[in-house]
Amino acid sequence: MPRRILQLLIGLPLYGVGAALTVDAGLGVDPWTVLAEGLSIRTGIGVGWMTNILGLLILLLWIPLRQRPGIGTLANILILGTAMQLTLWVLPPVSGFLAQLGVLICGILLVAIASGLYIGARFGPGPRDGLMTGLHSRFGMPIWAARASVELTVLIIGWLLGGTVGLGTVLFAATIGPLVHITLPLLDTQRKRVPSPSASAPVTPLASPR
Repeated sequence: MPRRILQLLIGLPLYGVGAALTVDAGLGVDPWTVLAEGLSIRTGIGVGWMTNILGLLILLLWIPLRQRPGIGTLANILILGTAMQLTLWVLPPVSGFLAQLGVLICGILLVAIASGLYIGARFGPGPRDGLMTGLHSRFGMPIWAARASVELTVLIIGWLLGGTVGLGTVLFAATIGPLVHITLPLLDTQRKRVPSPSASAPVTPLASPR
């Protein structure tokens, strides 16, 4: 249990820092952050705070979907966006494509490590992932179809509101799955070990923590 709690408390803020780096890079962000950015532009509320607000609103959608939040779900709403906003306040502006690309890559790598920590703690899914699994269990939608349809919708809405879509959006989408596939087995607190000292049971990544 102490290790699980520690992973949760490290993973969520680290995810916020990584997400903030992708925003600071200015080359495009993941679909949910595109939506948060767009809403931030329209409302004047910081993108990190908007991330928390979106998490809370999405959690309300769990009610008709009959999903139950865990401690990790609630912690996600409180911590992730807060860490993101605090990081954005102290990050210096980035200029020049190579510098932006470097910051973007660092952000994606941090998100991947943070995902392994947070998901591996197994305290419940993030609000956005709970939405996907809820659509799957309630309406029989395949997880991939639920994720694709929801994320495409929020991406388009966020882009129309002024959120940043670009190279970073594509790079994040292409790399985050394979990277979490590497980090999660290493950090999963319930990983099953086989007798062989050189092998362990494979673990399938659950999803990103958001």
